[in-house]
Amino acid sequence: MITPQAVTERFLRYVKIDTQSDPESPTIPSTAKQKNLAKVLLEELKAIGVKDAELDEYGYVYATVPSNTNKQVPTLCFCSHMDTSPDCTGVNVNPVIHKKYPGGNISLPNDKTQVLTPAAHPDLLNQIGNDIVTADGTTLLGADNKAGLAEIMAAAEYLMHHPEVKHGAIRILFTPDEEIGRGVDKVDMKKLGAQYGYTIDGESLGHIEAENFSADAVTIVITGVSVHPGFAKGKMENAIKIASAIIDKLPKDKLTPESTSGMEGFVHPISIGGSLEQATLKFIIRDFATEGLKVKEDLLKSITEKVMKDYPNSTFQFTVTEQYRNMKEIIDKHPKVIEYAEEAVKRSGINVHMQSIRGGTDGSRLSFMGMPCPNIFAGEHAFHGKQEWASVQDMQKAAEVVVNICRVWEEKE
Repeated sequence: MITPQAVTERFLRYVKIDTQSDPESPTIPSTAKQKNLAKVLLEELKAIGVKDAELDEYGYVYATVPSNTNKQVPTLCFCSHMDTSPDCTGVNVNPVIHKKYPGGNISLPNDKTQVLTPAAHPDLLNQIGNDIVTADGTTLLGADNKAGLAEIMAAAEYLMHHPEVKHGAIRILFTPDEEIGRGVDKVDMKKLGAQYGYTIDGESLGHIEAENFSADAVTIVITGVSVHPGFAKGKMENAIKIASAIIDKLPKDKLTPESTSGMEGFVHPISIGGSLEQATLKFIIRDFATEGLKVKEDLLKSITEKVMKDYPNSTFQFTVTEQYRNMKEIIDKHPKVIEYAEEAVKRSGINVHMQSIRGGTDGSRLSFMGMPCPNIFAGEHAFHGKQEWASVQDMQKAAEVVVNICRVWEEKE
């Protein structure tokens, strides 16, 4: 079967390529450097014998592992994203392999203040004897989602070279800009041509995720009253102070990311800026129930309206933008996409853990674009920060699960 080295060698190559996306950029992809990795993936796909691999103008990589069965099997897609989070630098990533982890703390070599502890990273307790990959303490690692890229590539190479493993047509999709919510904006679903899909972008061994947050964004633009400060008494209405008052009146012990877990949603301010005359607040709203989004948005609007009563000459605009929806709404109508994944995980000798994602994936949007697409574990942990890490053995198992999913669909259809 697939060896740990087959996955790890690719992974170590990919994480050294800076692919951070940029939420402020209007281009697609948001950063041209994402195409540097896309070009590497394109050449590697061609090298393993995939003839139709292509990189389009938007930075998407499409490829096909052809069917080798006479059965009519639905076309599957395996998808991972190439970009890394803009929240933490991804320049000059220096991956470090901690061989045969003995337990205890892991100190990162180039910043001794960065220490992975089992208390903060409980899945380390399941990794005794495994090889752990981290960055050196000065950057993120990029396991999110370069672990998935490496796993899909290793699985594709295995399938291309092992015709005894029967499978239908397998489409590969590598996307840019997932971390900034634009990962499938320019996916050509007709070109992709897959009936079912799986993102390989999850965390711990055996996890399958078939539901995620529904998500909206809210922008509040406050227009105050600007007056020379020397003559402002009774006249000035400072938009910065109005915006600050709205933030101050948000719940502090509930409905926040730092006070919620499990199936609880939140109202989360992500930026504030502007001037005396005009200030802008940006929020993300999250709830597993789509109808719960409106409840939270109504709460935020009511807080804004109450604050604005103290500023009678100022105005506000309140804009809600849909971001993505809970994939469960679609996947529940296609139970076999989960049943077959569970069987594939079990065939790899792993216990299945069904999880809910407190976030979103490309798969959540792809599901609503006509391709039911749950998420499969990739062995990546502590995303978006300098303590990000991945397990070599878990990555190898994820690649094995990809192969098994292909095998199960061929057998059962």
